[in-house]
Amino acid sequence: MIKIVGIDPGLAATGVAVLKGTGLSVKSFSYGTIKTSPKYKLADRLNLIYTKLSSLLDDESPDFMVVEDVFSVEKFPQSGITLGKVTGVILLAGCRKNIPVMEVPVREAKQVLTGSGSAGKKQLEESVRRRLNHQTPIKPYHASDAMALAMIGLFRWDSQLLTDQRP
Repeated sequence: MIKIVGIDPGLAATGVAVLKGTGLSVKSFSYGTIKTSPKYKLADRLNLIYTKLSSLLDDESPDFMVVEDVFSVEKFPQSGITLGKVTGVILLAGCRKNIPVMEVPVREAKQVLTGSGSAGKKQLEESVRRRLNHQTPIKPYHASDAMALAMIGLFRWDSQLLTDQRP
């Protein structure tokens, strides 16, 4: 059995999910968010994300981490830059804990779990919940997105072992 951490980066709320399982079978899971307040400076918010995630990684000792790949919307380029900074501290936390990390584009996760790369957040959440046989909605969507990423990591674990080329 392996333990996967899925992470949906966000400055206001970073979704985090922890999943244990084998193959396509999920044995246990938990989820939540790391929230930061806009009243603090960017550096302080990034430090909070890094610190809380590092603590979670220490507590959980996962085998693998899956992070949503950075994307940018042409209409809001600054958001993409900020998201890149958040993703940077997340990747650093995984690296410092010596955890293999895979980045997955959100469209790919949606395609795998819903059959459509353009599925909405609600549709992805419902698909994740159905696969987990979980009755209660997984909210906020940052947490369900993180769970989707953790599931992708579980499904791809064996192939990742074969292609992981860490230094």
